[in-house]
Amino acid sequence: MMERKWHMPHYKSRVRSKELRVLSSLNVRMELPFKDKQRLAYLEKGYQGEVFFDQLTSELKNDLYILNDLSLEQNKSFFQIDTLIISQHTIYPYEIKNYEGDYRYESGNFYPKSSKDEISNPLHQLERSKLLLRPLLKDLGFYLPIEGDVTFVHPNFTLYQAPLKEPIIHPTQLNSLMKKLNEIPSKLTNRHKILADQLISLHQTDNPFTRYPAYNFGHLKKGVICGNCHLLIIPDEGKMIVCSKCGHIETIDSAVLRCVEELVLLFPGIKITTNLVFEWCGVGSKKQIRRILKQNYTLMGFGQWTYYE
Repeated sequence: MMERKWHMPHYKSRVRSKELRVLSSLNVRMELPFKDKQRLAYLEKGYQGEVFFDQLTSELKNDLYILNDLSLEQNKSFFQIDTLIISQHTIYPYEIKNYEGDYRYESGNFYPKSSKDEISNPLHQLERSKLLLRPLLKDLGFYLPIEGDVTFVHPNFTLYQAPLKEPIIHPTQLNSLMKKLNEIPSKLTNRHKILADQLISLHQTDNPFTRYPAYNFGHLKKGVICGNCHLLIIPDEGKMIVCSKCGHIETIDSAVLRCVEELVLLFPGIKITTNLVFEWCGVGSKKQIRRILKQNYTLMGFGQWTYYE
């Protein structure tokens, strides 16, 4: 039996999804279609709610594995779990919702309080996750029971006519939930670690069903996106980049490396060249950019066919 000598709350940390990062970048560099702007706002709000939940779970002292943001596939069906907690005897998937305002539960559906426009049912999302997680765990040789909740985290959320029998955690119950998780009898073994590692190895960073708006290199605005306020900066000459909106200061090296990451995100498979990066971020000189690329990437090809990986 392997004993953990220290507490490691988040065994898999959370990062912004690829869809959120792509839409955030495009929103600065082009005029996003309305539906994509709505999608971006929805994803950003959801991410903020998940990060809030992470802050709560990071305080847990119990012997648990906490895996954030798992995208998994079972029998060609993709499903996503916002937070998965592994205890000694039970697996707990959490569907986290950052809804704000008044909602009502009626005939098994969710609605904004004064609207007939049904919203997607988070209880169905949780149930689907459980249904797909169960055979996946079985395939990995684990037969632990699964108990999870839909967890509403925004303090200004109210659900009217909420059924008592459904696995729903209201914002006022979050402290009770953390207390419960802290008090679960749990002593993890190496077998639990194997399960956590296997689930992380199965995590899919690309969702094949994501649809992006059409874009191309030529039509996107060029420049550096401020790492603090996300305004597009057209830099002055100098060794540092200063955002005119928020005053955030960054070195040219740091800004260029973020621009390269953004290029690779938006154009997977693109050949990173000095000229391309210079055109994309418009900072420094080609000589500076060549030095930055040489120091941080592997030089491929030669002469006019030189590029970096």
